[in-house]
This record gives sequence, C-alpha cells and structure tokens, in this order.
Amino acid sequence: MNTTELYLLGHRLQKLAEAAIPTEGVGEHPTSTRTVLLVAADVREHPGTTVTEIARRTGLVQSQVSNAVARLRGAGGLAAAPDPADRRRTLLRPGPDDAPRVVAAREAPLGPVLAAATTDPERAAVLLEELVGLFRTVE
Repeated sequence: MNTTELYLLGHRLQKLAEAAIPTEGVGEHPTSTRTVLLVAADVREHPGTTVTEIARRTGLVQSQVSNAVARLRGAGGLAAAPDPADRRRTLLRPGPDDAPRVVAAREAPLGPVLAAATTDPERAAVLLEELVGLFRTVE
C-alpha cells in the first residue's frame, strides 16, 4: 500500500460510514454528514471551544461549522453556554451521550453497507475492528 491507496481507502471508509448513518426524520441540511462528524469530534477533543476555534483547527469555513453546530445542538449532540469571561462568546461542549440522534448514529448497523461494498462483509468487519484496536493503542 502506498500513500495514495491509504488516502483513497480512508475516503472510501468515510463514505461507507456516512452511508450507514440513518437519515430518516433528519430533513434537509446545508451541511454534510462529514462536516457534522468533524465538528462533533473536534468538540469532544476540545470541550469549551468556540465556532471560530473549531473552524481554525478543522480548516472548515466558519459558516459550515455554525451549520454543523446547529444540527448537533438540535440533535442533542452538543451543549452551548455563554463564556463567563466574555458573554458575547458561546462555548460548546459535548451533549449527553444518550441524545437519541447521537445514539442512532453510533449504533447504526454496518452490515448492510459492508455487504454492498465487499464480497466478504464478515471478514471486512473483523479487519475493521482489528484496525480500530491497532490505532487506539497508538494515540
């Protein structure tokens, strides 16, 4: 495997993950699932952050971050509070783990998307679990 193949594999896995997330009842939104997931991950890594800081760290446009924050807040995935040091700023932190939309996305079955993407979905699932474990230990 070379760098290009690794990048393309990562992109393919991202698309499979996006396809697995249920969309019923979500409606139309101006932001992609990818953007929402990036913002949610950034807030988990940096609780008490602002939209501007998320945009700087992720490289996303501030309007994309704002739209993703609105989606996440509406789904219960993020909580917001005024900054005690500067009431004009809003600080974001992860919402409760049991927000229904967050649970639905996290628990979405991968079987159907793996079955559509490979001739051996069971082996793919095992290999993905192994990769998750390998990369967790590096952090």
